[in-house]
Parts: sequence; structure tokens; C-alpha cells
Amino acid sequence: MHSLVRVVVSLHPVPAAFDRASASIRAVEFRSDLRVQEIRPPEALAPNALALAADVSPESLHGDSQLGTGRFILMHDVARPEAWRGEFRVVCFAQAPLETDIGGDAMLPEVAWSWLMDALADSGADFAHPSGTVTVVNSKGFGELTEQGEGSQIEMRASWTPADDALAPHVEAWSTLLCLLAGLPPVDTRDVPALRTTRQANGRR
Repeated sequence: MHSLVRVVVSLHPVPAAFDRASASIRAVEFRSDLRVQEIRPPEALAPNALALAADVSPESLHGDSQLGTGRFILMHDVARPEAWRGEFRVVCFAQAPLETDIGGDAMLPEVAWSWLMDALADSGADFAHPSGTVTVVNSKGFGELTEQGEGSQIEMRASWTPADDALAPHVEAWSTLLCLLAGLPPVDTRDVPALRTTRQANGRR
């Protein structure tokens, strides 16, 4: 298990609530096959923001994983924007390759979304107003790309409003979702089915 590689960016005084939320996030420890680091958040999202990048079982220290990759962004605004309906808003992203037979399952988006909701509940995250999209892309190469063969990919974008500044459970839920989408079994239980990734199908773990 390991904790975050921290990036410190301080351009203005940090509100106490955001400072507590950031400390909660930075205290999270992740499973050994998930590399997470703090990155510079996109500009102009909110007065205060913190962003994480994750790669599942990366083969190198640079670039996105071929098993799965994700982003987690915490935004904070004491003005409580109407669209957020709260002082905080989380935006997250998770992406992973799939076997083509799994990618063709019409129920896959519903299953993936339920995994996120279950992960949030299981981690004890207190939240409201979730929204998001799950996209499954199936592709097949032709002509000079015939050798590329067939492939599938799942991508989830989601957001929700945390009820308070205890953000660790939210980050833990996001990391659980990313590992499940990438085909890794849960750490604490084996009774949740994990998706089979392209690399698993080819025998390359």
C-alpha cells in the first residue's frame, strides 16, 4: 500500500474546509497495484481544487496504463454554486479496455454505474445529487488497420456533491471503481465479479 505523491500549489489563502478535505484525501492509502499521484487541477474550475491521477498496474512510471486510468477532481467554492447544491463537488473519470464480448453486453453501463454507487455506499461516503455517463466503445480495424483487430473500451464520467469535508471515502470509492473496471478483484472480498480486460484475455497480467 502507498499514499499520494503530493504536489503543493498555493496561490491564495486556503479555506479551512478545503484544507481539511485535502488533508483527508492525502491521507488515503491505495492498493499496491494502483499508482496514484496528485496533479495540477485544470484551471478556472473553482476557487479551490485538488486533482488526482491514477494508473492500474502501470508498466512504467510515465504515461497511462494499458489496464486502466482515471482522474479524481475535488472542487470547492464557499459560494455554494447552484448547480453543485453544496460547497464541494467531485468530478471523476475512469477508463479501461475490455474483451469484445464483454463490451457487447447491453447491461454493462448499468452494471458499471451500480459499482460506483455501491463503492460509495460501502466506503461510507456521504453524498447527494450524483450524475454521470457510461460509454462503451467497440471498434474494428479495416484496411491498413486490419491488424489492429477488434477492441472495446469502457469510460465513466461521474460527479456528485459530498455532504462534508471527509473526502477519504469518496477517493476510496473512486479507486475501487477504477480497479473493478480494469478487471482487478476487490481487496476485501471476492464475491463481486470483475470485468475481464483485453490484457487478461491475452494472458498478459
